[in-house]
Amino acid sequence: MLDERTVSAYLDRISADAPKRLDAAALRHLHERHVLSVPFDSLDYHSGDEIYLDERVIEKIVHQRRGGGCYEINAGFYLLLQALGFDVTLHQGRIRFGRFETPPYHHMMMTVAIDGVRWIVDIGFGKGNRHPILVDSDDLWDDPHGVFSTERKDHRSVEVLRNGVPQYVFYEEPAELSDFAQTMWWYRTCPGSPFLQNIFCSLPLENGWVSLRDDELTLTTGEEKTTEKLADDAAVVAAYAKWFGIEMDKRPVPGPHTTNKLRFSFEQD
Repeated sequence: MLDERTVSAYLDRISADAPKRLDAAALRHLHERHVLSVPFDSLDYHSGDEIYLDERVIEKIVHQRRGGGCYEINAGFYLLLQALGFDVTLHQGRIRFGRFETPPYHHMMMTVAIDGVRWIVDIGFGKGNRHPILVDSDDLWDDPHGVFSTERKDHRSVEVLRNGVPQYVFYEEPAELSDFAQTMWWYRTCPGSPFLQNIFCSLPLENGWVSLRDDELTLTTGEEKTTEKLADDAAVVAAYAKWFGIEMDKRPVPGPHTTNKLRFSFEQD
């Protein structure tokens, strides 16, 4: 369990207020602040640095002011919500890419129970929902990142859709952080891993999105979208600092399996 000093530092990292009540409004505020503050990226998959599935992830997210994949930033948020006293449950799921569906445990997300209802909490799906959405609801959720909805597949699984397109299916059974170790190994070692095939960093803006794929910077503001190929290594390093708050000594080097051809669903409009 995170101590008070670490919780305070985490809240400062995402520019969030400490909740006065553990209600839906507080959860929405924390969810939005995390989404807008912590990048979704594949950098350490290429650097070879260790990726943790326990409290050590806090060092990277909070103290190094970095981001990561869903296993890292959702793990960090899970530990924060747990420390704050929310009734939070970790879940695993399958990601959908068109007709293709991954095996189990290829996505990590959460649900939070408040006043007899459960909210989907997921700050680690790239272009996912900025705000929590109800688990069982026929409503369409008009979110800054699209229109989200849920569909119960059976008694133990729920599908999350964005603009009518399936994003992932999650399973009701509670999971533990350690349950994802085997899939993490696959993501880090298999040449077919999408994290190894793409070196990227992505972050929502208040009214848009910014992403950096190797040396290609894409900025979306409202309806306007521009893409720029950065001039040199110094420009790439400067872009990481300016747009993502990531300070580095040298430009990240793509791994040997990088193709930049596979587009994740979170990068689609």
